[in-house]
Amino acid sequence: NKSIVCCNRWSSQERLDGKTVIITGANTGIGKETARDLARRGARIIMACRDLERAEEARRDILEDTGNENVVIRKLDLSDTKSIRAFAELIIKEEKQLNILINNAGVMMCPYSKTADGFELQLGVNHLGHVLLTYLLLDLIKHSAPARIVVVASVAHTWTGLRLDDINSERSYDTMKAYGQSKLANVLFARSLAKRLQGTGVSVFSLHPGVVQSDLWRHQHQCIQVAVKIFRIFTKTTVEGAQTTIYCAVEAGLESQSGGYFSDCAPARCSRTASDDDLAQQLWEITCNMLGITWQ
Repeated sequence: NKSIVCCNRWSSQERLDGKTVIITGANTGIGKETARDLARRGARIIMACRDLERAEEARRDILEDTGNENVVIRKLDLSDTKSIRAFAELIIKEEKQLNILINNAGVMMCPYSKTADGFELQLGVNHLGHVLLTYLLLDLIKHSAPARIVVVASVAHTWTGLRLDDINSERSYDTMKAYGQSKLANVLFARSLAKRLQGTGVSVFSLHPGVVQSDLWRHQHQCIQVAVKIFRIFTKTTVEGAQTTIYCAVEAGLESQSGGYFSDCAPARCSRTASDDDLAQQLWEITCNMLGITWQ
C-alpha cells in the first residue's frame, strides 16, 4: 500500500520520474511546497511565475533541498492574456509532454483593480487566466494521458453565489464576495471540464488547501493580519497546506472521482451551488465569451 493515512497526515511513495509538471505561482506559499514535493519525486518541474527574481530564489532553494536539477522557470502573468498565450506557445514548442497541470496561483481580497484585459483582478487571475491556460495546453495534456489537472480552489467558494449579471463587478465591488466568486468558479470549472474530458485519460480535481499562512493575505488590513498571526496555531503551515494539492496530483486510483472536490487529502462536499450543472454550463459559456475562445 503506497499511501499511509495517519492523524490526517497523508503520505505517499509515488514517484514521478519522467513526468512533467507545471505549477502556477510556484515561487511562494503552497505552490512552492508543491513544487518541492513533486521535485523530490523526480518530476520535471516548470515553475510558471510572474516574479522571476523570487522564482529564481525558490528554484535554488528547491534544487538544494531535493537535488533535482530538472526544475525550470518560465514567465507567466495570469493577469494578461498576451502573457498566457506566449507562455503556452513556448511550452508547446519546448515540451514533449505535460502530465500534471496545477492551477495554483491566486490573488485574494485585494482592492478593486483590473487585469490588462479589463477583467476584475480576482476573477481574472484566479479563474479566467487559468481557464485560458488550460485551454491552450489541453492538446499537450491529452497527448500525455494519463494526465491530471489540479485546480486549487477554497472553502471560500461557499461564501457567495455567482453574479452572472455582474460577474466582472462593474456595478459594485465587495472584495470578499469577488474572491469567493472566483473560487466558486474554480470548482464549477473543474466539474465542467471533467465532464468534457471523460474517456480521454485526463482527470480534473478541485480542492480546498486549508487556511494557510501565505502571502495571499498581503492585501489584508492590519487587524486581519494580526488576527491571522494570533490564530496561526489553528492554521496550516504551507507544507500541510500543500498536501491536498499533492494528493490530487499523485494519489493512485483517483480517476473515477474526476470533477470532484477535495479537502484534507480526501473527497469533500462542495456547496450546493458548486454542484449545480446548469450554473456550471452558464459559467462555461460566459467564460469562453469573455476570453473570446470557442470551447464546446
